[in-house]
Amino acid sequence: MLSKMPPVILVIGSDGQVGWELMRSLSTLGTVVGTSLYANAASLRLDLAQPQTIATMIDHVRPSLIVNAAAYTAVDKAEQESDLATAINATALAELGHLAVKMNIPIIHYSTDFVFAGTSHAPYQETDLTGPLGVYGQSKLAGENALINSGASWIILRTSWVYGVRGQNFLLTMRRLFNERQQVQVVNDQVGCPTWSRLLAEATAQIWCQIQYRKLSFSDIQGIYHISGAGSTSWYGFAQTIHQHGNYRCRLAPIASVDYPATAARPAYSVLDNTKIQKTFGIFMPHWQQSLNQCLADLPAHN
Repeated sequence: MLSKMPPVILVIGSDGQVGWELMRSLSTLGTVVGTSLYANAASLRLDLAQPQTIATMIDHVRPSLIVNAAAYTAVDKAEQESDLATAINATALAELGHLAVKMNIPIIHYSTDFVFAGTSHAPYQETDLTGPLGVYGQSKLAGENALINSGASWIILRTSWVYGVRGQNFLLTMRRLFNERQQVQVVNDQVGCPTWSRLLAEATAQIWCQIQYRKLSFSDIQGIYHISGAGSTSWYGFAQTIHQHGNYRCRLAPIASVDYPATAARPAYSVLDNTKIQKTFGIFMPHWQQSLNQCLADLPAHN
C-alpha cells in the first residue's frame, strides 16, 4: 500500500529572519519549498511587488499550506516608498488570498504591532481598535484586511520587535554599533516586546501540526492571533540586555523619541496580549529576556 504523500508547505520569504527559521521548523511536517526575492540553491525566486507572478509560483508548487513571511519592513523608508510598501504588504496579499480560494489552500500570514496607534496602557488584544501611525503599519493593516476579505482560509499572527541570528534586526544592529562606536543612544519611551524569530517559527509549526493531527477545522480557528515574547520593555531596555551580555566598552545612553531623528512615527506602547493563542493552541511564549539570552548564546561573542 502506498503511503500518503507529505504536504507541501510554501514559505514565502524564506531568506528572511523568520522565513529561515520556518524552513527548519516546518521540515518535519512536510516538504518545504522556499521563495525569496533572489533565487538561490535553497529557494525559488518570487517578487511580491509583481503580484502577477504569484499565480505562476503557486501553480508550480501546488502547496498544501502557504506561510507568508515576506514583507516590506523598512519603517522610515516606507514614508517615501508607499507604493512599494503597499504592493508587497497589501496588494500581494489580495492576490494570495484570491489564489488560495481558487486552489483551496490555507494561509498563515504575519502582521505587526504597528497596526496600533500605541495610545493604550494595557496589552493590545486582537479585538482592539487599530490605528497605524505610518505607511508601514497602514500597508500591513491593508494586507490583513485584503486577506480577511478574500474568502480564503487564513490565520494572521501579529507579532512585535522580531530579532534573530540573521537578517536585519535590532539585535544584530546593536551588536555592530557597540563594536563600532564609543556611545550609542537608544529610545527609552517606546514600550513593546522583543520576539525571537526561532520561537515564532516553532509556534507556527505547532499550529500547523495541530491542524494536521488534531484535525482542527480552519472555520473553527480562523482569526487574528497575537504572539510575542512575554513581558515588556523599551528599546533601551532591549539594548541594555544585549549590551550587558557582551560586556562592551561602548557606553549606552537613553534618549527620548523626540530627540531621535526618525521619519516615521512609532507607537509609544505596543505590547501584545497572547491570551487568545494560549487558549486556542496551548502556545505559551517565554519571557523576552529568557529568549534573548538563549539567542545570544547562539551568536559568537562581539560579532
